[in-house]
Amino acid sequence: MINQQQALELFEYRDGELYRLKRVSQNTRIGDKVGHPDAYGYLKVSIKNKPYLVHRIIFLMHHGYMPDIIDHIDGNPANNQIENLREATQQQNCYNSATHKRNTSGYRGVSWSKVWGKWQAYVNANKKRKFLGYFEDLELAALVASEARDLYHGKFARI
Repeated sequence: MINQQQALELFEYRDGELYRLKRVSQNTRIGDKVGHPDAYGYLKVSIKNKPYLVHRIIFLMHHGYMPDIIDHIDGNPANNQIENLREATQQQNCYNSATHKRNTSGYRGVSWSKVWGKWQAYVNANKKRKFLGYFEDLELAALVASEARDLYHGKFARI
């Protein structure tokens, strides 16, 4: 595991990007921007043949430790500015996740109930789904779900 001192010796942080301070192989040069995107859009770098996510190295460089989970506040895995990174629990990280691709309402926490013929609103909190009610109006259901996320998820609520 890399520590803060090693990271500071290897890389320079500038505006959400890492740049090499040392040449570590024939394929690298001092001043090169570091990171190659993975399948999910996160930038990766190899240090002594061990892969690391760039945002984790940046967090380590600034805070001196590497937490289990680091959340991108804006949800963009390519935005590694230190102001966009925060320590989180797995649950908090899920609160800040994007709307699921199978979502048909277009709003988080809102789905169509075939049984009742209305929109139903819900929020996930403390590993449980809380039912918020049935609504004729989609926008009202979305507003209720959004307010519940603000209440239960706090600063990790995704709008």
